[in-house]
Amino acid sequence: MIDHHAALIQTMFLVSAADADMTDAELGIIGEVVSFLPVFRGYDNSKLGATLEECAKFLGQDDGLELALKQIRESLPPKLRETAYAIACDVVAVDGEATQEELRILELLRHRLGIDRLVAAGIERGARARFMTI
Repeated sequence: MIDHHAALIQTMFLVSAADADMTDAELGIIGEVVSFLPVFRGYDNSKLGATLEECAKFLGQDDGLELALKQIRESLPPKLRETAYAIACDVVAVDGEATQEELRILELLRHRLGIDRLVAAGIERGARARFMTI
């Protein structure tokens, strides 16, 4: 089991790595989320790189995705599961377009974390609105 900070970071890493193209924008939003969201108070930002490396190693294992999803669910208290989904949506939205792979990971996260379909739709729409450009 990992702590809730690592589980939230792993959630963002999963959607960023889904299409095998972790963009600078995605990595940037992960850093911003960790730096500014209240849920990360008390997290040592200097550990972010090491935490992301651990996520990559974990996903490299056989059944890494399934193990990661299970670990995220077990490590997050229920009150942080919508937060995890919301920050995952932010990582997907930051590029302006979601890939099929990213959408599939969001779907898996929604199911594993027990996020209601309508709640998820609201979270997704909020992320899209926050990252909309002209």
